[in-house]
Amino acid sequence: MTDEALLAFDGVGRDFDVSRPWLERTLGRLPKQTLVAADDVTFRLARGRTLALVGESGCGKSTVGRLAVGLYRPSRGTVRFDGLDITRASGDEAAAWRRRIQMIFQDPYASLNPRWRVEDVVAEPLRVRNRTLSVAERRERVGRLLAQVGLSAADARKFPHEFSGGQRQRISIARALSSEPEFLVCDEPTSALDVSVQAQVLNLMRDLQDRLGLTYLFISHNLAVVEYVAHDVGVMYLGRLVEVGPAAAVLGAPLHPYTRMLLAAVPDLAMTGAARTPVAGEIPSPIDRPTGCAFHPRCPHATERCRVETPVPKPVGDGRTVACHLVAP
Repeated sequence: MTDEALLAFDGVGRDFDVSRPWLERTLGRLPKQTLVAADDVTFRLARGRTLALVGESGCGKSTVGRLAVGLYRPSRGTVRFDGLDITRASGDEAAAWRRRIQMIFQDPYASLNPRWRVEDVVAEPLRVRNRTLSVAERRERVGRLLAQVGLSAADARKFPHEFSGGQRQRISIARALSSEPEFLVCDEPTSALDVSVQAQVLNLMRDLQDRLGLTYLFISHNLAVVEYVAHDVGVMYLGRLVEVGPAAAVLGAPLHPYTRMLLAAVPDLAMTGAARTPVAGEIPSPIDRPTGCAFHPRCPHATERCRVETPVPKPVGDGRTVACHLVAP
């Protein structure tokens, strides 16, 4: 990945206080509890490229996405957007960078107001951020946005429930594009859709990226989807990035044991009858994290060093960084 990054995370962490109420803790002499959702996350996302974050549910992918758009403030570390430290930005400066980012959520029906017509849903960012537009100008802009995502301008008068899942996701994309952003966080944008509709939405997103020069942070657990859309891949485990690099390298020749186990679990007809290494065990609780390398309780190659020393991400020579004592000592 290039150093000319549109989005840069440097040692970013996010903690959540999940303690019981104060009175209950006091009477029961219970300690405070902290859930570490993201820890020491560092990466660079170049302009016009797609970085996909993959990993099991609960690994912190969505937390990173929300940190990237400012929905969460980091507990530590720095998030920079086009060189601006968004963790400290405020006022007009914060409003300026927020206009350049948008988010596409996992469930299109849950993210669309069922009481609003599509015209109102897509036009909402226009009303908020460009108050000089007349009603006619907004309607014309909404029609162009719907056409851009493969829908008709006549669809603007309908309600979300009148569309299929794939069409609703296209409406979500049109709404995200209405403020003309440069950067989109796509949080599992196709997981609620069937396979054929997934392909249509992914093709649309790739086409929009090529035509508009968009930059994507793409969150998914579907490695087939990631292989299709991503230029770079970051593999997350229990809030940490364990392997980051070009998609062809990470998915074609994985180095971290966790990445290899994820890929080995993907169904493949060519591997019929071959021995596989399943992803053993369950992901530990982020409230009670293992010492040392968080993956060591499930890793078949763990050593005593893995149990006591947390591995630091290190470059391995092909554009990748890997956090593993055995790979990058």
